[in-house]
Amino acid sequence: MQSKRQLQVGGMIQKELSALFTHKFNGLIPGRLVTITGVKVSSDLGIAKVYLSIFPSTDGAKIIKEINLNDTKIRYELGKIIKNDLKRIPELTFYLDDSLDQIDRIDNALKNS
Repeated sequence: MQSKRQLQVGGMIQKELSALFTHKFNGLIPGRLVTITGVKVSSDLGIAKVYLSIFPSTDGAKIIKEINLNDTKIRYELGKIIKNDLKRIPELTFYLDDSLDQIDRIDNALKNS
């Protein structure tokens, strides 16, 4: 269970990363719609796990790998925005949120049976 502070920091990071991916890093993933579906922050606020949904989802793992290679640039830009709210900017790790693909598979399986 996350504390109130973890949820607040996670929400703030999610909001600011969404803006960064829309405006600053839109060339990182050309032709894809990227949505930040969630951010989970560790109890010491030092690590943030960022879950991304990518549409269309082909090559999702490759895109996440590319984003993780650029995590220092993304963290730097995030730090410039939230530096007054946090003492230390958390390390960012990006993960693929494939829950929409799973919902599609289950839906198709139910329709075909």
